[in-house]
Amino acid sequence: MSLTPAEIAEAFSSHRFSDAYPQIADDVEWQLVGGPTLAGKAALVEACEDTERELSNTQTTFTRFRSIVGDRTVVVDSVAEYQAPDGSTTTVASCDLYDFDGETVVAITSYTVELPATHE
Repeated sequence: MSLTPAEIAEAFSSHRFSDAYPQIADDVEWQLVGGPTLAGKAALVEACEDTERELSNTQTTFTRFRSIVGDRTVVVDSVAEYQAPDGSTTTVASCDLYDFDGETVVAITSYTVELPATHE
């Protein structure tokens, strides 16, 4: 069963990477703004598997998650709180832009920034 472009983007941005893999092009490019550009599906999958291992004992809560769907692009804007087993929390804002050829992801551009801890 194939997913819609919005469903693919939302799955990937919410760390359900394997749901999106079938509809990612073999020659995909994933630009991590301020970091490397990953070329090819194998590099993307390896990075995603590393992320899954890093987050395996972490509780993730999305406090914002919204999508904008265009003709050939989907944008996902999110804020996630990551709580480690020791109770420490990190908050990250991200914006992922997905470019499609039909229902296949051909490019991803990801902007991420760690937000400062809020003091009450």
